[in-house]
Amino acid sequence: MSKRGPSPTPGGALVKRARATPPPSNQIAISSANDDRNKGLIRTVQRTSNLDAPIVSLAGAHSGEIMSCRFDPTGQNIAACSTDRSISLWRTYAPNTNYGLLSSHAKAPILDLQWSLFSPLIYSVSADHTLCMTDVTTGQRVRKIRAHREIINTLDRTMAGSGTELLATGSDDGTVKIWEGGDEASKQAVATFEIGCPVTSVCWNKEGNAVYIGAIDNEVHIYDLRKGEQTSTLTGHTDTPTSLSLSPNGSFLLSPSFSSQTIIWDVRPFAHNPSRIHRVLQGAPAGFENTLLRGAWSKDDGGQRVAVGGADRMVCIWDVESGKILYKLPGHKGTVTSVDFHPKEPIILTGSKDGTMLLGEIEAGLA
Repeated sequence: MSKRGPSPTPGGALVKRARATPPPSNQIAISSANDDRNKGLIRTVQRTSNLDAPIVSLAGAHSGEIMSCRFDPTGQNIAACSTDRSISLWRTYAPNTNYGLLSSHAKAPILDLQWSLFSPLIYSVSADHTLCMTDVTTGQRVRKIRAHREIINTLDRTMAGSGTELLATGSDDGTVKIWEGGDEASKQAVATFEIGCPVTSVCWNKEGNAVYIGAIDNEVHIYDLRKGEQTSTLTGHTDTPTSLSLSPNGSFLLSPSFSSQTIIWDVRPFAHNPSRIHRVLQGAPAGFENTLLRGAWSKDDGGQRVAVGGADRMVCIWDVESGKILYKLPGHKGTVTSVDFHPKEPIILTGSKDGTMLLGEIEAGLA
């Protein structure tokens, strides 16, 4: 397994962009009038990360809705995909440069993306039925696969025990397909799972030998890659799960849904609760647009918090153990479609239908 190279630099098909909203240079807040302790005073904001400011706006790259945004495994770079058929690349830290734009990267909206775990590649899926692999150091698309017969909604990747990177893609055609990653991978699927109804979300288990699959039958199907068949299902949603995300320790699965109910499942081999429902969370309204809202687990504290965006244009962050809402973060002007946590610091990334992203600093967790 090779190590990731240095941070990608623009080149090839990348279009240099200079329009990143400059983060505010000050780090102060004005006390509210009813704050008796600091009435009328200006006080310093307690900083918890290496961001240039507690909140940083990333805007100007996309003319359409952002469907997915993610940190790379190092936390130094950000990628976002949009309905405008492009992928933008950003620096996480100052000066937060939008250093690349892969324009017209697909023939239809790009619905999801993932950074490779070991190579300078980005994997993306779109409504034109294709899976693309792009080298971010050159901006060149190294592989394009017509992966499904219908819109591809979701994508996840893992490192298998053999050291091979595997991808899972889920589509409206009712199938999930498994592919080899890397720029020399075959264009033939390793495996195909017939779910029987449109698939909205996929997620690998920690070992990389099973896939969790959310579909419009309101269930989460679990397929074993070695057996090539379904081994069990998770039932409890009253509407379609919109995304699936595995906790850092691999023991729990986060799944928001169109019912505005977010469930955390216990996916350990021997769970105490037969239903496997660990927590039921409320607070992130899904709205009526049937948008696939993508949730995430915090990583700096080992997964003590989860976050999901909502149609109320806010991001809801819960404490997993208590189920209590810790934050309702405002700032967007449209539905918050995607959230991701920084791999090393207490930073949350949010993308919205307003075409912008926000980097926000939160309190450090107790690792």
